[in-house]
Amino acid sequence: MSEHPAAVARSPIAPAPPVRVEAGWEVSGCRSDAALTITDCTPLAKVHLRAPWNGAMAKALGVPFGRADREGGGPDGASQDGASQDGPEGAWLVVGSGPGEWLVLAPPGAAAAVADWLATVAADAAGDEFVSVTDLTHGRALVRVTGPETADLLARLCGADLHDDMAPDGAALRSAVAGVATDIIRDDRAGVPSYLLHCERSSGQYLFGALVSAGESLGIGVDGFRLPGI
Repeated sequence: MSEHPAAVARSPIAPAPPVRVEAGWEVSGCRSDAALTITDCTPLAKVHLRAPWNGAMAKALGVPFGRADREGGGPDGASQDGASQDGPEGAWLVVGSGPGEWLVLAPPGAAAAVADWLATVAADAAGDEFVSVTDLTHGRALVRVTGPETADLLARLCGADLHDDMAPDGAALRSAVAGVATDIIRDDRAGVPSYLLHCERSSGQYLFGALVSAGESLGIGVDGFRLPGI
């Protein structure tokens, strides 16, 4: 009897060839040395948290609405109230995505670990609060654009001012990008401006295509997903 091939997860964004499998996901193996790049980061774990915006859970996370942080709320150390946190240093990004809402981004396959961590923090620091944790990994798309001209690219599709003085590294906001409701997270890479764009899965391919089209005159290149990806 022949063995069935292992199941492979797929992003709503068609991968640019060559196609390979990374951490159980079908991804693009394309590599670009362009100054402006776009990467489909949909394989990243995406875990959504709801809790009172000014409650004990919010204080334990230490990441307010409109900010994103690894050191203050990620698994690389203790949170502001000393809650224990697990995971590789700098690998989880905690985003204050809305009033009373947080999004945790982590490497592929880490959703269960993130959910367990959030449950532990809630039990230790916010036992009397209503806290909900939802794994959105396969229900959302995530794109990263990186390069010195990234803010100029996004200005072609988004009405929000995303330059350094208005949206510095670590800023988080929601706005329409190419008409798509999007969480925008400034997360620079080695000092180079970089933004994560998080949207509904059904809008992922359209958003990716709109960004590529808007960036053609800027020389945008498609760069395939690489672990850990965050």
